[in-house]
Amino acid sequence: MSESPTTAPAAAPSAGAALVAEAFGTLLLVSATIGTALFAAGFGTGTDAANKGVGFLGIALAVGLTVVVGTYAFGPLSGGHFNPAVTLGLAAAGRFPWKGVPAYVAAQVVGGLVATTLLVLISLSGPNDFLTKAETAGFASNGWGTLSPAGFGMGGAIIVETLFTLLFLVVILGVTHPSRGTRFAGLAIGLTLTLIHLATIPVDYTSVNPARSIATAVYGGTTALGQLWVFVVFPILGAMVAGFAYKALFDGTKPVPARPAA
Repeated sequence: MSESPTTAPAAAPSAGAALVAEAFGTLLLVSATIGTALFAAGFGTGTDAANKGVGFLGIALAVGLTVVVGTYAFGPLSGGHFNPAVTLGLAAAGRFPWKGVPAYVAAQVVGGLVATTLLVLISLSGPNDFLTKAETAGFASNGWGTLSPAGFGMGGAIIVETLFTLLFLVVILGVTHPSRGTRFAGLAIGLTLTLIHLATIPVDYTSVNPARSIATAVYGGTTALGQLWVFVVFPILGAMVAGFAYKALFDGTKPVPARPAA
């Protein structure tokens, strides 16, 4: 009886494949999340009691579910970042090469912009000036004041984006750790992002992802563009603090105690 041929190991994904995966994963995340916010969150509210929208809960679940799906679909190719803050946080923690950051961030931003552009094209066929109304309302952009669902100010948005992105990165670094991580990392990450959105959507529509914020602000009007800097700077700040801190606190080399002299 002849032996079975040896199975050749799978080739590592190319750099180009990783970037395409990041773009597609971010496209999936932004299109599903913002699509839910624009088309489904408030659908049927008011007099149409038979078709109530999914609300903030639906948006939060959409974010979490797409991260879970995207992580398992594209994670083996690119690591499944889909977020410039995640890429920079992983680099700060020593889990991703700094030289790869610019290309990953570019792919993520492009993926997000393609997603919102496709949503605009869908909105063009909407009833009763749907697109005009969506753009006037900010196109689900992140923001404070008039763009905050509950009217929170800039200070609240800054704290939310810094704190919750920091916590998000700590979870990511823990569940994806080379020796202490879990094969259910994608599920844990998606559930964490769902919880973050459940807690913070009313404050600033929840970013924790500069690519998502850029993608919507482009179509959200001058107010959204003017406030965009908060949703780029502070998620990145929170992520990088988490990365450097995690590396120092949990990944440091434990010194070997000196042995007493004989």
